[in-house]
Amino acid sequence: MKIDVMTLFPEMIDFNMEIGVIGRALKSGIVSLQTHQIREFSSDKHKRVDDYPFGGGEGMVMMAEPIFRTFEHIVELRKYRPFLVMMSPKGKVLNQEIIKKIRKLENLCILCGRYEGVDQRVIDEIVDEEISIGDYVLSGGEIPVLVFLDAVIRTLPGVLSSDDCFKNESHYNKMLEHPQYTRPRVWHEKKVPEVLISGNHKEIEDWKKEQSTAITKKCRPDLVQKKT
Repeated sequence: MKIDVMTLFPEMIDFNMEIGVIGRALKSGIVSLQTHQIREFSSDKHKRVDDYPFGGGEGMVMMAEPIFRTFEHIVELRKYRPFLVMMSPKGKVLNQEIIKKIRKLENLCILCGRYEGVDQRVIDEIVDEEISIGDYVLSGGEIPVLVFLDAVIRTLPGVLSSDDCFKNESHYNKMLEHPQYTRPRVWHEKKVPEVLISGNHKEIEDWKKEQSTAITKKCRPDLVQKKT
């Protein structure tokens, strides 16, 4: 997958993308990622990218033209038009179904908003989908982009040791994951469930499914309702 990110703070993306599983995916060539500083495409001599909103209101709004010119540059650079996602509180709330769709893309571009928002006209003209990471407010789109990219990249072929590494995790099948244990068998007088050390693979799988169902019903009953 080839990824381009349009942002006013490329260093936030570049630094965090070098770490852990995602960093290894980039180094191995499974994913390529390039950030683009929107200010570089401002026609203002001071590289200004925001202005006061028409109709009044608090704060500033990102102007359409610098964003549009940044995207034009990416299209020219790549020789194709990538699918463009904007991180936005107005978007669909990120879930595993969205990730399953996005992971199939070969070319992805992401726009990080800032200030009080982005001129709606450029959203209407170039953005393919708006995505939110939850019902709360952050200072900009960079942190949501990091969440979004981590969730997507780790599901790409070859990033983890096998697809089972993420297919059995919470939310992949609209269920929460079963409890996990490791050595020692007894810790603070609490024992690992006997079934997990029984060696009976069928009983272990049945236990995991039962626990997953029970935890989902208790902690996220809304997920159970969605499945039905």
